[in-house]
Amino acid sequence: MKLVYAIVNNDDSHAVSSSMTKHGFQVTKLASTGGFLMDGNTTFMICCDDDKIEEVIEIIRKHSRKRKQFVPTAASYGEGAYASFPVEVSVGGATVFVTNVERFEKL
Repeated sequence: MKLVYAIVNNDDSHAVSSSMTKHGFQVTKLASTGGFLMDGNTTFMICCDDDKIEEVIEIIRKHSRKRKQFVPTAASYGEGAYASFPVEVSVGGATVFVTNVERFEKL
């Protein structure tokens, strides 16, 4: 048995959750925040049999897309002179961790 942690952008959260449920997986959703852009994410916890891991990851891959976003940044030009300009960064996609489960009970 495995436990999958999938950190997904909030924009993709509903599609991932709906597809997981449609395919018979039970998921727990946790609100989380990314450290770089401080954007909202959803962390999914999915417990499944070893032979279902690839199916879970494929669902996440299918519904978690990367996108480009402009974020403001500031540059210093000497004493007290700052200019703000946008920088393009890649956001979205998913970060997935798979761990072994020693014991699982649903009470």
